[in-house]
Amino acid sequence: MRPIQAELLDGGALYREVVLGKLAHARESVWISTANVKAMYVEQGGRFVPVLEVLDGLAARGVALRLLHAELPSRPFRAEFDKRSRLVKGGLELKVCPRVHFKTVLVDGAWAYLGSANLTGAGLGAKGEDARNFEMGFVTEDFDVIDRVTALYESVWSGAECRGCRLRPVCPDPIFSGGEGPAKKKGSPAGIRLGKTRRLVRPGRKRA
Repeated sequence: MRPIQAELLDGGALYREVVLGKLAHARESVWISTANVKAMYVEQGGRFVPVLEVLDGLAARGVALRLLHAELPSRPFRAEFDKRSRLVKGGLELKVCPRVHFKTVLVDGAWAYLGSANLTGAGLGAKGEDARNFEMGFVTEDFDVIDRVTALYESVWSGAECRGCRLRPVCPDPIFSGGEGPAKKKGSPAGIRLGKTRRLVRPGRKRA
């Protein structure tokens, strides 16, 4: 077992350190992995704003944004996302994998949060201490930890895990390599080429 330098955080400290301290001040990239995605508010300039407003500001500065998630984002999140053309046009890249359950925030490829909190108000958001979930996680700049988290994230994001995945037949949006065609399933979305940004749409429903 190799010792690492890390700080263990819980409750509101996660919100203050991960979101306000690091994510909001990213200079190059932010990669987020979460099981659930819901409307989430954070403090900016003395007021509470949707986290998507913060991400939109980062995108305007050229910060590369990725969001890897397992579930369909909540309706309020999708409605807020659709208001922001910069994010819709690719400023925030979104991909879905139903097997994703690890929660991480990677900032500038040099700092990482790993823990239990999702990208939700009660997880990483600005909920009051008497309303937020009981969450714990650690933050670190350890290079080996960051490399391993980055490797897993990139493997899922790129579709490297899709070919042999046993959930592929029921996945709402599997990734297919360039020349490979998806198996046709009634009501299923079309296959998406490797590396393209996707937005999750449940079968039979129009995009929000």
